Amino acid sequence: MPEVILSAQDLVKHYPIRSGVLRRVAGQVKAVDGVSFDLHKGETLGIVGESGCGKSTLGRLLMRLEEPTSGKVIFGGEDWSGASGRKLRQMRRNIQIVFQDPYTSLNPRMTVGDIVGEPLEIHSDVVPKGGRRKRVQELLDLVGLNPEHINRYPHQFSGGQRQRIGIARGIALNPSVLVCDEPVSALDVSVQAQVVNLMEKLQDELGLAYVFIAHDLSVVRHISDRVGVMYLGRMAELGEEDEVYSRPTHPYTQALLSAVPVPDPTLRGKRDQIVLQGDVPSPANPPSGCRFHTRCWKAQEVCTTDEPELELRPDGLGAHLSRCHFAEPRLILETVDVSDLEPDTRFAGTEVQDMSDLGAGLGAAGGGEDLGSSAADAGVERSSALHPDTDQAPQDTTRLVDEQPGDDRPTR
Repeated sequence: MPEVILSAQDLVKHYPIRSGVLRRVAGQVKAVDGVSFDLHKGETLGIVGESGCGKSTLGRLLMRLEEPTSGKVIFGGEDWSGASGRKLRQMRRNIQIVFQDPYTSLNPRMTVGDIVGEPLEIHSDVVPKGGRRKRVQELLDLVGLNPEHINRYPHQFSGGQRQRIGIARGIALNPSVLVCDEPVSALDVSVQAQVVNLMEKLQDELGLAYVFIAHDLSVVRHISDRVGVMYLGRMAELGEEDEVYSRPTHPYTQALLSAVPVPDPTLRGKRDQIVLQGDVPSPANPPSGCRFHTRCWKAQEVCTTDEPELELRPDGLGAHLSRCHFAEPRLILETVDVSDLEPDTRFAGTEVQDMSDLGAGLGAAGGGEDLGSSAADAGVERSSALHPDTDQAPQDTTRLVDEQPGDDRPTR
């Protein structure tokens, strides 16, 4: 078992609700309410859940961007919940973050070189001043960007490229832990695949440990070693990726997995779909007992009075952590293991590619024609017929009436 590099112990974050002229505290929003987990060296821990369950707040607590109401964050065997000043700065060097929005997380008035190099200025002992420009160019090259674009501004890059800039800034100080707060949710599917592949490549090369926060269950399964499911500020289930996805024991996890779209048309309609009733309760006034009992089809009297503990519960083949009085495994959909298959070459790399030419040579299965085939040759002939002579000057298609010889039209 790899060593534990980061540990959260009963982390709590309550935001006060103030009202009246005197702004007195009238209640608390329990964003994170007693979350504990361990992160091992070189591991990826995925955190999933509905919007508002406390995922992003948990990530900010790990970074000390938010001060916890109670609880501890242990890094390298040392509690840094109460650290401040120089000690806090030294510890922050080892835990960095990649934010969700690649548009608002980059300062539009700074060049890419200034953005990626800013951590090196704050921690001036990492790289000598004379070598910072070279280090920034190395980081840009590492994340698949052109080092010559060091003087460009964020608006000159696409969304996927901006997220790569955020990743380069996150790894500038050679951290041990990278908190990824929904790093691919604002990107389209093809760019998501490239960014996720890039993060896996950097993890292998640099030995990083990830806390990967997302709401896309398929992306989390692809990249994570272990997965934690949050509901209303608490961890509902925690286990290995295969345990949580193949043998979920908590009803909320089962409902989440049943809502994931099935890409295989032959399996549609064959899964056990679970439709939850009611809305998510307010974190300002969470239900007593089990927080999920207001929407759970298994709820009984004990669920309304006694809160279940997050403890090992049987899942059919072993046991993993689950917070449910009546935890039992449930097969949502039997899937086929495709980990040994060759990935689609269009999404396997980490470089930004031009997708327009990739259909050629893939054959009929790839949406194109086989190179050298009669069908491909026929396509070339059709193209030549449509464009017989590209050297001729293009006609003015804005004319409604063709000019006739002898027409004297005034020129503008």
